[in-house]
Amino acid sequence: MRRSSYLPSILLVFMILLWSGWASAQIVNPREVVKEKATHRTNSRIDQGIDRGLNKVEEGVGSLFRKKEKGSEEEEVQEVEVNEEEAEEQDSGEAGGGSGEETVVPQPEKVKLQATTQYDFVPGDKILYYEDFSQDAVGDFPALWTTNGSAEVKTVNVAPGKWFHMNGEDAVYCYTKEIAFPENFIVEFDIIPDEEYYRGIVFTLYQENPEDPQELNDDLYPGKGGVHIIPHKEGWETLGYTDSPDDRWITGEASKNPVVTEQVNHVIIWIQKRRVRVYHEGAKVIDMPTNIYPGLVFNRIRFSGWDRDSYPLVTNLKVTTAAPDTRSKLITEGKLVTYGITFDVNKADIKPESHGTLRDIATVLQENPGVRVKIVGHTDSDGDDKLNLDLSKRRAESVKSALSGQFGIDASRLETEGAGESKPVAANDTPENKAKNRRVELIKL
Repeated sequence: MRRSSYLPSILLVFMILLWSGWASAQIVNPREVVKEKATHRTNSRIDQGIDRGLNKVEEGVGSLFRKKEKGSEEEEVQEVEVNEEEAEEQDSGEAGGGSGEETVVPQPEKVKLQATTQYDFVPGDKILYYEDFSQDAVGDFPALWTTNGSAEVKTVNVAPGKWFHMNGEDAVYCYTKEIAFPENFIVEFDIIPDEEYYRGIVFTLYQENPEDPQELNDDLYPGKGGVHIIPHKEGWETLGYTDSPDDRWITGEASKNPVVTEQVNHVIIWIQKRRVRVYHEGAKVIDMPTNIYPGLVFNRIRFSGWDRDSYPLVTNLKVTTAAPDTRSKLITEGKLVTYGITFDVNKADIKPESHGTLRDIATVLQENPGVRVKIVGHTDSDGDDKLNLDLSKRRAESVKSALSGQFGIDASRLETEGAGESKPVAANDTPENKAKNRRVELIKL
């Protein structure tokens, strides 16, 4: 009886629990369940995509560092450049597809200015001084120079001829003779700066003090006044000065076309009253219109290193008067002698610094189309007579080719002749006289 009395109660509880579970199941919206499942799948896919993207980024970064660890920086740069190009192509494609983005128009490449357009000087028709140390023995100190340090004449493997190696510490090197400089003149020299110690060498033009004449002047600012021209690895400096304590320095500075160490550099300095112009590598690198104090008359030259440790080699120092009147001499007088067309040693190759002279000659011929000229080459007496004759002919032909090819002068208006060493204008006994014999003449026909 007792068991049977409990059975209905148990069944009643069971039915209540069953109904409660069914009711709670009915409360959950099936759409919400589907949405939740879909959201779960979407979030899972996003998470997976982010994971894959991060993995690729990590792989890319890892590959860059692996390349760098291999020591191939160039490969790393190339990979970055390729990726940038691909990105630009994608951007261009999207813009062309109507995305609304602005199309990038490539800019034309900038045309570089030719150096010869700034080459406005022409050497003169008279040599005032020339020194190539050919009269000095290798290992000796140059006979016409003096110093408070040390130096010797040497040969080098990068250029012909003899070179004055100024290898004394904080020393000055003075030419022992005076030079009668006019108001308008040009100085040229070849210099090989040293690599290890080179910070600058100072070339000085100055007026000697007549009350205290010195063959060797080691003052920082010698004489009554002058101008320092300083070529160095970073550029150029000029400094005009006088011996008056009330006068300040007149300074100029430029960074264009600095000299190159361990190589031959041809430096040209044009003095025109107070104006200083410097040329290097076929261009004007500095132009100071009032770099020299008025009233100075230069008569001395020197090199120095003072507070700049430098041990360069120098040769082919030349001083000429300023540019001649090409038109007058060629058209009116009928003959032009020029030292402005120069050549490599024992070669017929015209040096770049000859451009200004050739341009002036071409201008005169263009302005006088009826004029015909003969180009005559001359050499000094060094070497074999026949070889010098052949060399002079080839040099005359080089001038003709330059006037015709570079400046458009009709070749039929130009004749050539080689005279070799047969017609000297000075004795071939000193470097200066030999330089006077190495010339080009143009004769009006």
